[in-house]
Amino acid sequence: MKALLSTGPGGPETLELTDIDAPDPGKGELAVRVLACAINYPDVLIIEDKYQLRPPRPFAPGAEIAGEVTAVGDGIEGWNVGDRLIAVPSYGGLAEQIVIDSRRAFRMPEGADPVAGSALLMTYATTIHALKDRGDLGDGQTLLVLGAAGGVGLAAVEIGKAMGARVVAAVSSEEKAEAARAAGADTTLIYGRAPFDKEQSKALSAAFKEAVGPDGADVIYDPVGGDYCEPALRCIAWEGRYLVVGFPAGIPKLPLNLTLLKSCDVRGIFWGGFVAREPQRNAEHVAQLMRWWQDGTITPRIDATYPLAKGGEAIRRLAERKAVGKVVVTMD
Repeated sequence: MKALLSTGPGGPETLELTDIDAPDPGKGELAVRVLACAINYPDVLIIEDKYQLRPPRPFAPGAEIAGEVTAVGDGIEGWNVGDRLIAVPSYGGLAEQIVIDSRRAFRMPEGADPVAGSALLMTYATTIHALKDRGDLGDGQTLLVLGAAGGVGLAAVEIGKAMGARVVAAVSSEEKAEAARAAGADTTLIYGRAPFDKEQSKALSAAFKEAVGPDGADVIYDPVGGDYCEPALRCIAWEGRYLVVGFPAGIPKLPLNLTLLKSCDVRGIFWGGFVAREPQRNAEHVAQLMRWWQDGTITPRIDATYPLAKGGEAIRRLAERKAVGKVVVTMD
């Protein structure tokens, strides 16, 4: 089988398309023919040794797949050869076949598109956990979403609307604003490219305040970080919740006096830790996502697809923040 392997730390150009032996499932594992693998920001980091997980090399990146079961390991009930699934392995998805822990797999609805399915779990499951469990987002509240045209940002727009919120989407271009509006955003805001000087930061803060309104944002969903964090925090509502999701623009230095003045919370979002500690609650969230996906409440937006041989280009597109929605690698 073919796999796109990281043989040494570096950018997408260091990945090598290689023939390797297909893996066999062990106890509690499923062997899966990969149909599609969605790209996420951890894939950018993991090949550069900048992610918290550092697999032994060589390894294939890719932590979100849709596929078809080809073999069932010992000790597994409820799965059969030919079943289609979506799953979140820690890595290994940029390969024609993979072995996964059966506990990390969820059945894909019959007839569902595997490309869209591969783009569902990581972004939407992170987001429903963030907004429901950590953000306590309520009907009629205001949600500000930064990076609202990325995969996780669009998921926040859609789920925020499903939960009854007024959604303000902050993006970097009119094209991305259009995507956010198509996903249901009530208001859009276009910001400039960081880094910002003091006056630019002050202007962005004023723009955020105008967009969310005089009462502020009850919940701020931040998968961007960097220089966008402080201006956004300045528009938070009294006792608001600032959700820390990711840092593609850099890890911000937050002035904690702002949290005192607004009596607000800064809450971290680590979906992987939540899954490990509370698998049943995560399964309930995924079941809700499946219902929303089937009835059209949520629809993963696919920015572009690439063949396996060009998987490095898919990772680069995400790293350069060009994607509007999810980037997916297909195996056909």
